Parts: sequence; C-alpha cells; structure tokens
Amino acid sequence: MLDLYHATRDELIAVILEQRDALADRERQIAALGTELGRQQALIADLPAQVGDLLAASARDDEPPRGTPTGMPGLKPTELPVRESAPRKQRAKGFGRRRMQATARVTHALAQCPDCGAPLAGGTVKRPREVIEVPLTPVTVTEHRYIERHCPDCGRRCVPPPDLTGVVCGQSRLGIGLVSLIAVLREAARLPVATIQRLLQTLAGLHLSVGAIVDAGRRVADRAEPVIRDRQTAIRARPVVHADETGWRENGRNGYVWTVSTPDARWFLPGNRAKAMLTRGIGDAFGGVLVSDFYGVSTGHDGLHQYCWAHLLRDVHELVDQYPDDPTVRGWAAGVQAVFARVQAAPDTPVARRHLRQTCTTELRTRCQPWLAPRVPQTTLSQRILKHLESLFVFVTNPAVPATNNAAERSLRPLVTSRKISGGTRSARGTQTKMTLASVFGTWRVQGRNPFDACFDLLASPQL
Repeated sequence: MLDLYHATRDELIAVILEQRDALADRERQIAALGTELGRQQALIADLPAQVGDLLAASARDDEPPRGTPTGMPGLKPTELPVRESAPRKQRAKGFGRRRMQATARVTHALAQCPDCGAPLAGGTVKRPREVIEVPLTPVTVTEHRYIERHCPDCGRRCVPPPDLTGVVCGQSRLGIGLVSLIAVLREAARLPVATIQRLLQTLAGLHLSVGAIVDAGRRVADRAEPVIRDRQTAIRARPVVHADETGWRENGRNGYVWTVSTPDARWFLPGNRAKAMLTRGIGDAFGGVLVSDFYGVSTGHDGLHQYCWAHLLRDVHELVDQYPDDPTVRGWAAGVQAVFARVQAAPDTPVARRHLRQTCTTELRTRCQPWLAPRVPQTTLSQRILKHLESLFVFVTNPAVPATNNAAERSLRPLVTSRKISGGTRSARGTQTKMTLASVFGTWRVQGRNPFDACFDLLASPQL
C-alpha cells in the first residue's frame, strides 16, 4: 500500500486521479439507480389505475354498472340483475315445532267398538297431539293484615314488623313479579306506557296509572345501581373495551349517549360528545385496547387503539359509489380491500402474525402514499389510513382484539330503536333511569339470561 506521507508528487497526483474516476463511477451508478427507482414508483402508482381499468372492463362485459342509465333519457338507473339464490338447506321434519315438556295429559280412547258395539279396554298410544295454551288468570291481590296482640304479662302491645322482603320493593303495592313484568315490557319489548296499560287491563284485568308504570321502572333502576357500579369497575379492568356514541333527546333537546361494552357487559352513559365522556367511561388508568371508530374524541385516546375496519371499508365503498367511472378510485379501493382480506386469514403462530402485520402495514402505506396530493378523491381516506396505520392492525398480533367495532354498534341498536319509538326522555332522572335499565337488560341479553327471571332475582335479593 502506498505511503501517502512519503509519496512523491507524481504518485499523489495518480492517487487523486484514481479517486476522481471512482467517484465519477459512483455518481453514474447513483444516477442510474435513481432513474430506476423513479420508474418503479411510477409503475406502482399506475397499478391502481390498471386494476381499475380491468374492473371497469369486467363490469362492462358482465353487466352494466349500478346506477348507470342504459336507455332513454329520464329513465331511472338500471337495477342489478336478479341472481338465482342457492337452494335452501332442507331441515328435518318438524324442525320448527319442537315438542315441549307436557304439564298435563288428557287420554282419548273409545269405550266400545263403533261397528259392533263390543266393549274396548287397554290399548297403545297411536299418536300424540300437543296443544299449547297460556292461561289468562285475573290479577291476584293479597291483603297483608298485621294483627296487634296484647301481652298478658307485661302489657305490651305486639305488632309484627312490616317486612315483605322478596315480595314487594319498598313501600310499593306492586309485587316484584308485576314490577319485573312491567320492566320487561318497557325495556325488552320497548312498549309505550299506554300499550302496557291496555295489555295489563286486557290480560289480567288490572288497571294501573301512568305514574305507577313509570315508578316500576325507577324502582328496578334504583335497585340496579349497585350492580352498575360493580360492572363499571369490571369493564375498566377488561383487556379489550368497545366504545361508541349515538344521539339521544332529553326534553326536546339533542344530546348523546355513550356505550362502553365488552362481550358480556353493557354500560350506557348520558352526556355530550366531549373527550371527558370517553375518559369517564374507560377511566384514567385504563391499560387495555380501546376499539372504536374514527371519531375525533376516540382518536384522542393515548393508549392502545384498534380502529374499526367496517367503518373504513364502508367509507371506501361510498367513495367508489361517488366516482363510479374513475378507474384509479376503483383500483385503489380494491387494493385496500385486498389488504384487509389478507389479514383476515392470519396464521396461528405469533411469529407469522407479526410478519403478516409488518408486510400488510408496508403494503397499505405503499398504496396510500401516491394519493396524498390535494384534489384527488382518495386523499382524505389515504391521509386517515396513514395517520392511524399502526392502530389498524393491532388485531393481527392480538387475536383477542376484534377487527371491527360491531360489538358497540350492536349494543346501541336496542337503544336507538327505543329512541325512534319514544323520541327520548323528558327529564334528567328519566334519562338516568333509561340508561340504567338499558345497561342491566343489555347485559342480561348478551349473557343469554331470561330478562324476567334476572329482574325478579334482582328485586328479590336483599338490598345492600
């Protein structure tokens, strides 16, 4: 190796020229790699357009796109052709008429032969026939009389204490069975108060005022308050919690209701759409995974997060409907849907799951980065995906986390139906009663419990 400290002038000049030639070669190689990189990026950016062209061509060959008129001007858009449905699976005979346990039996037998009149005896069962009936019995009114008796020794007047635990709630005259029935009709069946009045009058001959029916629901809610407090603590301690919100009207004013739910519990909180409502629901010390949609309050959560793929794919589908003739939109949407289809078939081993998550994260980033320019249909959704990219694939490496927020959506559905029927509540106390009843009945529903039996057990249990 040449000693640069003792080299001659000509030797140093030769070294410099050699280094200059080497640097020139490196610059030419870098330029060539840059040109190749640009060509590859252009090819990747053009792939969604090519996929969109293929999808559009396929749609033109098979059937007209939905919403595209194909006839005289003024005609309505053509509908999708009616597709033949698969043959229905044949069920066993009598599948929908499963026999129940008989509570009574009536025997039908002839005493004599209809032809010759000879007496008949014995025999075997030829066929059974099941008849189901609900007995309509009038209401039972029990008068409890407290007899005062005089002690002959000490002279004390003795009256038994008015303790009817397990029979009535507090000072009410309605038994816990009747209160449970009213609560089930009001909350589980979502019947209006007037309909419950007519039903009780028709079936049991019982007339109750509006106040008595409303008070029955309040008594169930008051008894359920300790249960709700215990459930709050249990929900916050779960590793995965779902959160969502919906509108609710109170005394004619618009408000909101939040649901914080798990696979076996429901909890509803009335309030507004502020971030404090989410904190109130999951608590400050929540260390699990929060599953939610892309609402701004939910995205402000600092802990682990899994965003709902159902909401994202729904927005992607709506974007395609808005731009049905844009092949780039169709190709981009097909790419996003393909990524989700891949992660749905995640392998079982943790190492393979981590590798799949890294691969799909990179692929989704590559598909969205070319569409960040303004005034492009895919810009908004691409920005959203890139912003929350790491929180879209938590379910891949953690199988206990679902990919969608459907649990919260299902928990809100009975409450939304009730809101459409009644229009909301009229007071803050009525709202709190409604949310408490929705929480306990929603929990019994997902746990598979009979709502009447569960409500009866709640009212019959000793008050803590």
